[in-house]
Amino acid sequence: MASGLHPDAARPVTAPDFLLSRPTGSLRTQGSLRSFPDPADAALALRSGDCGLVVGALGFEPDARAALVEPDIVVRTDGPLEPPAYFRSIRTRARVAEEIPSTEVHRHRVATAIAGIRAGGLSKVVLARAVRLLAQDPIDPHAVCAALIDSSPSADGFLVDLTPAGGRHTGRILVGSSPELLVRRRGDVVECHPLAGSAPRSRDTSEDQAAGRALRASGKDAAEHAFVVDSLASALAPFCRDLQIPERPSLTSTREMWHLGTRIRGRIADPRTTALDLALAVHPTPAVCGTPTDEARRVIAGLEGERGFYSGAVGWADAGGDGDWMVTIRCAEIDADRTGALAWAGGGLVADSDPDDEVAETAAKLRTVLTALGAV
Repeated sequence: MASGLHPDAARPVTAPDFLLSRPTGSLRTQGSLRSFPDPADAALALRSGDCGLVVGALGFEPDARAALVEPDIVVRTDGPLEPPAYFRSIRTRARVAEEIPSTEVHRHRVATAIAGIRAGGLSKVVLARAVRLLAQDPIDPHAVCAALIDSSPSADGFLVDLTPAGGRHTGRILVGSSPELLVRRRGDVVECHPLAGSAPRSRDTSEDQAAGRALRASGKDAAEHAFVVDSLASALAPFCRDLQIPERPSLTSTREMWHLGTRIRGRIADPRTTALDLALAVHPTPAVCGTPTDEARRVIAGLEGERGFYSGAVGWADAGGDGDWMVTIRCAEIDADRTGALAWAGGGLVADSDPDDEVAETAAKLRTVLTALGAV
């Protein structure tokens, strides 16, 4: 029995297969009327009116099978989700069993990538690492998601059953709390909030504020952020009119990190373009991949291998065009047998990056999920 769970407590029968909690509005669903392993098929079904709503996850690789479904039961709320007391009462107890790769190997990969950037041909690349966790008792994905929502200042959180993707994803559950909005559409308004350029926060107030000021003044981080904003502007231009892009990024934060963020806003040019169409057009951004995209993907594949759903996108879109898609970061995949999980974190590299700083950044980013899993 999971720690903290009352023996007479009953698991809610309304536990969703998919949920996305956001301060601007949330969605949770149960059941599946059909699945879409190819996201292009889901996008076509929405545009044609053959499908009213699609929810789920997109992978990082362009040929990856998606975990997208047309749900059976749908519940929408205006604000963030309130996790049930049952799931809040569960305390997950997991431990880090393996680093993938080790800290030293990741540091070497980062140094190799930085050298490649300085040699030319690549402006930015994002390298990630993972940790394998093992649990004392079976992990309840909804309890982990509840902990993530409760720990997020804006109650951000997501949960996706990856079974529709098939193969090794069957039975696995993706959970996370992403601070990064890939794309959102409401009516004719399109919004993105890319994050790139980061610094760990401190528990000491003066040190924490100094870290935020240093990030905002950092030329290296400003350059890294500009790659992402420029890429999104180019990708959105064919779909939007009146794109509004602030000249400078602003500071945004989670409990663990400071980020540079830019709120991009535009108006949709063709009302038939759905939020899923937009997500497919802009993903992956340089915030999770790099610049140029194809070369960055080649470097990532050579150093990391297949990412799967990490650094993909999680969200929903309806036939009216509206939807929310978040970048799949600060996340973990929970094993089908619930005995363990795999969590990831990455960092963007440019010519001025420092390997030690990048290792520290990924360690700080991992804390979000490790805390929810009871590993720190």
